[in-house]
Amino acid sequence: MDAEHQALAETYEEAFDPAEYLRYNYSYPRADFSKEDTFTVWLLKTLHRAFTEGDIKGGVLLDVGSGPTIYQAMAACEIFDKVIMSDFLEVNRHELRNWLENNGKCSLDWSPFFQYACKLEGRDPSACEEKAARLREVVKDVVHVDVHLPQPVSPDVLPPEGADCIISCFCLDGACLNMSIYSRDLGHVVSQLKTGGHFLIVGTVGMTYYYGGPKANLPTYPITESEICERLRENGLSLIRLEIYPLPTKEETTDDCRAIFFAKAKKD
Repeated sequence: MDAEHQALAETYEEAFDPAEYLRYNYSYPRADFSKEDTFTVWLLKTLHRAFTEGDIKGGVLLDVGSGPTIYQAMAACEIFDKVIMSDFLEVNRHELRNWLENNGKCSLDWSPFFQYACKLEGRDPSACEEKAARLREVVKDVVHVDVHLPQPVSPDVLPPEGADCIISCFCLDGACLNMSIYSRDLGHVVSQLKTGGHFLIVGTVGMTYYYGGPKANLPTYPITESEICERLRENGLSLIRLEIYPLPTKEETTDDCRAIFFAKAKKD
């Protein structure tokens, strides 16, 4: 890891606050499930579609850079019997374990997300507890990940051939400060995917910083739509679909994100 990215890692360890991050990004008004055009509704709809088109199959899903969130595995848990979540920061892994252990110490009530996920599946929202139990059942581990390493997770985490599917949401744009590192680290992540496996990625478009807690606005690489497609291609992935969610203009200065992207690809 170069000195610049080492300094970034140390900043994350000192300043990232899972509770504040969740409060800002995954609470009202961004998490308003009474409207069909909010950020979180788009996320759940997009991921539900991706996992229910019939082409993603297998036994093992790796979530790279889970952060303190679980929404990204809500659709996947109906397909996979083994989900591995991962993050670089111990505070985020601790947050995930709090939810998995159902110990009452989780920083966010995820019930509205589960209720909406059930709605997308054609189930009554009251099935949310059953769905939460299913997710807790299939998440087999929460492990350390470092996308700057050629092998981001420990060799014993995945089968020798790699994961059947990898999902990564809002990880690489925050971990990488320039395009060459972004492309290199994307290659590291893709190396953990078996040939023919699917890769799903969610990230920001044009964002240079975001709110990670009271002590810091954290830097990100402002990737563009065209760069996303090129980086996937050069790392051996065939793009299936790219979707863009434009964010409404806002007055607050907690980030400068103009859009969110979702890409679904397959490893050649």
